[in-house]
Amino acid sequence: MAGDTREELEAFRRQWREEVTARTKARPSTRKNTTESSSGWDQGELPRRAPFPPISKNTRSPNDIETSTKGKEYHALGGKDEAGRLEMADGVHPSSSREPSSALEHYERAVEREGEGSLGDSLTHYRKAFRLDAAVDRLYKNKHFPASAAPPKSNISNASVTVPNTTHQSLHEPVTLVSELIASFQGLSIPGEVALTDESSPPPCPIANIPSEILVNILFHTAMLDPALFVRLAQVCKRLAFLVSTEDRIWRHVCLGREYGFRAMHYTWGVTITGKPLPTSVGEQDQYSLDSNLDSAVDQLPLSATYPSYREMFHKRPRLRFNGCYISTVNYIRPGAATTTQATWNSPVLIVTYYRYLRFFRDGSCVSLLSTTEPGEVVPHLTRENIRTHHAAGSLDHALRGRWKLSGNPYDVGGDVDDDEGTIHIETEGAQTKYIYKMMLQLKSAGKAPTATRNNKLAWLGFWSYNKLTDDWAEFTLKNDRAFFWSRVMSYGNGG
Repeated sequence: MAGDTREELEAFRRQWREEVTARTKARPSTRKNTTESSSGWDQGELPRRAPFPPISKNTRSPNDIETSTKGKEYHALGGKDEAGRLEMADGVHPSSSREPSSALEHYERAVEREGEGSLGDSLTHYRKAFRLDAAVDRLYKNKHFPASAAPPKSNISNASVTVPNTTHQSLHEPVTLVSELIASFQGLSIPGEVALTDESSPPPCPIANIPSEILVNILFHTAMLDPALFVRLAQVCKRLAFLVSTEDRIWRHVCLGREYGFRAMHYTWGVTITGKPLPTSVGEQDQYSLDSNLDSAVDQLPLSATYPSYREMFHKRPRLRFNGCYISTVNYIRPGAATTTQATWNSPVLIVTYYRYLRFFRDGSCVSLLSTTEPGEVVPHLTRENIRTHHAAGSLDHALRGRWKLSGNPYDVGGDVDDDEGTIHIETEGAQTKYIYKMMLQLKSAGKAPTATRNNKLAWLGFWSYNKLTDDWAEFTLKNDRAFFWSRVMSYGNGG
């Protein structure tokens, strides 16, 4: 059995040597036959062994050819693929006829070798290129990928051309201002609801038939109840948007009124720290006489370049809000003490969180509270009645009564004219009866956009403690304290 196997193996070897010798003698001298064999393979012929790469100048014997072909087998790869993927017998690449000399040529050769899969040669040429010129990649990009050959940008919004989008606007077309857009709504009526079908009549719209005088009166009473609700009416239709934006009589009452406007602002102390009326001493009678003229001064509050309209004045001029609460959330980390009874590998870290609450009232009084209780459990109870009757004692144990005033009197009647407009001075009770706390805060805006809500942030300027017995002042550090942010509270109504 073993003898038969040996004879078959010897016959196979003899036949294989004859086939290799015959193919070597009949090897084509050009690549044309190689390409034809490749195309024949593509048309469904069985794959045949590709001819060997060209032999170098040193002539080798058939025995050497037999030895070199025993461990390798090549398939036919036509054209560029054959020249790129098969190594030459003498180690010479077809494209290496001329060595690159400049940085750009080295970079192009590196890209070519990288595409062929020769990462070692590619890395060598990359290094040579960047040694000659550190910005050779830009030269390659400008040569092979110029900016003028880039395709035009497509419509990234995928919107119809008829949609008024900024991506479809020409740079030479004028941009429509908001004031011009509002002015174009003049003379429009309130549109009614469209009929459901062609044969049915449209449903009635009673407000569309109301005269303008009655409609303005309705808007006036809405603004007196809630200016935010009055502004949201501008979203109903173009007619109401025009009236809300341009009806200066309504904005004048809102701006100068006592409900939400500047007539409710105090630029001198109006009450004592405990919220009681000020004593009527001789010196303070003069102050009261100045405050009594405040109502007439408010009516004469002039417009300026900073506040060209009462709507702009109400929106931008510093003022306090009474229908909400100002809350400051403080978070900081401090190291804890390791236990002495057991060994620990690390030191504990404590995350400290507490809140400061400020609520202002129209009579010039305010309430200040420092607590670790969350706002949801404190804000609904932060009312004047609970402070007086000591209800909800669990969350209002440390509530402090106080008073407030604004600096920068726009009427030039009393006040500190040297202070910046929008500075709030607050005096509250202390932890003990001998102390008085004084805070200075600055009215700011939380958002940076021009249309963002204004006067909804109070930034710290200083915090002091006054000892009435020793007449000493001490300053509190504000290392961890943060600014106050206003939050609307619906249960407060218009502020009371």
